[in-house]
Amino acid sequence: MVTVLLVVVLLSAVAVLIGFVSGYNKLRAADVHVAEALSGIDVELTRRASLIPSLVHTVQTFAAHEQAILNQVTSARAALAAATTGTSVAQRSAAERQLDTAIAGVLSLGSSYPQLNSSNNFLHLQQNLADTEDKLAFARQYYNDAVATLNRMVGSIPWMYVASVAGVSEREYYQTPR
Repeated sequence: MVTVLLVVVLLSAVAVLIGFVSGYNKLRAADVHVAEALSGIDVELTRRASLIPSLVHTVQTFAAHEQAILNQVTSARAALAAATTGTSVAQRSAAERQLDTAIAGVLSLGSSYPQLNSSNNFLHLQQNLADTEDKLAFARQYYNDAVATLNRMVGSIPWMYVASVAGVSEREYYQTPR
């Protein structure tokens, strides 16, 4: 009888240990998935920011006296570059919102300067920006899906008991800049 009880206790301990290790690994994998998704957003933000100097140069050749708008774009690009090196999702979103506003100002110059709007370089840059926006929207959705999965795991039993040991906590969602 003692032997059977000892075997049952030992099997229970092994099952708990296996469950703990499995939960730990699952939570860490979900956390890495979120970090990977956030870096995907950073890649697209960096890609978009790298298009800005060409856009500014193209606009400068046609509308050199619109320096205030061009300076706004340059400072917004610098703010975005600084935000992507940090860890704050809200900071990224705010910097992205600032850059969106600045780019909209530059793109609106196309209607004021018909020769700019007919420039192949300007049209090509607009197309690249639109493609990057599509990829950025996908990257945001991918990140938010990964965060939703992680947050569900962290907030549900039995994973919530393993989360603190694994060093995993809920993450914030990426808010679309408006």
